[in-house]
Amino acid sequence: MKRIVVAGGSGFIGEPLVRRLLARGDDVAVLTRNPSKVRSGRAVVWNPPSQGAWSDDVANSDVVINLAGENVGGGRWTAERKKRIMESRVAATSALVEAMSRKPSPSLTFISASATGFYGDRGDESLDENSTPGSGFLAEVTKRWEELARGAEPFARVVIIRFGVVMAKDGGALAKLLLPFRLGAGGPMGSGQQWMPWIDRDDILSIIEWSIDRDAKRGTYNATAPNPARNRDFARTLGGVLHRPSFMPTPAFALRLALGSEMADEMLLGGQRVFPTHAQDEGFEFAYPDLESSLKHAVSG
Repeated sequence: MKRIVVAGGSGFIGEPLVRRLLARGDDVAVLTRNPSKVRSGRAVVWNPPSQGAWSDDVANSDVVINLAGENVGGGRWTAERKKRIMESRVAATSALVEAMSRKPSPSLTFISASATGFYGDRGDESLDENSTPGSGFLAEVTKRWEELARGAEPFARVVIIRFGVVMAKDGGALAKLLLPFRLGAGGPMGSGQQWMPWIDRDDILSIIEWSIDRDAKRGTYNATAPNPARNRDFARTLGGVLHRPSFMPTPAFALRLALGSEMADEMLLGGQRVFPTHAQDEGFEFAYPDLESSLKHAVSG
């Protein structure tokens, strides 16, 4: 049994992760501003960047998992929202690193989320963990996020996981797409040529668990399936899984009008052809390596 603290443990990835860790017998504390939202695990109130009673849970844990941060796709990128997106990650990560530093332990593990937005819009370039960072708002957010997480390296084994687009029907991008596709109004976004680094949610949970249990794992890992897809191929595959047409494109100008040019270009019209080289080289096996099997699993799950 491990003592595990999860920041962001009531969200789209955090809640199923907590359930999975509890099922295998771990003691799991969930750091939260609102205990009523915690349905699995032991709720512990925190208010980063301030330290408090929660700091003892972190300092005495075996594993700290950082999934905290405002949803980048939760609304139009106004100046205020961009500020909250950045500051939520800075506050949470800085507070966790400070709490861990109070009781350094050679056995402590810190697993911190990041995202493939780190690479920016790179066209057809093949990208892995050794690729340079890109430009844009998401790249700046993730670079800062990762820099802060690496601040724990003097006293913890640090694993940074760059999430791709996570496939599950109860949240994330797929949840927003299911209704229009089921109504026959789905299709590619813009040209559909942009690459989409995707991953099944079960594989995300497995990568995190794999990182917890193998003390030799450290550094940065791309949590993306080994077969990235262009947006047009994603649309066609989802339409096929749902047995619905998928030829209704959403014009780029409409997305820019609805979301603003910066958000539309970075989140929907740009992309990254990302490969999970580090994880595969170290023996991680994906349960859902191809898009069709993942979408069938996500839609039926």
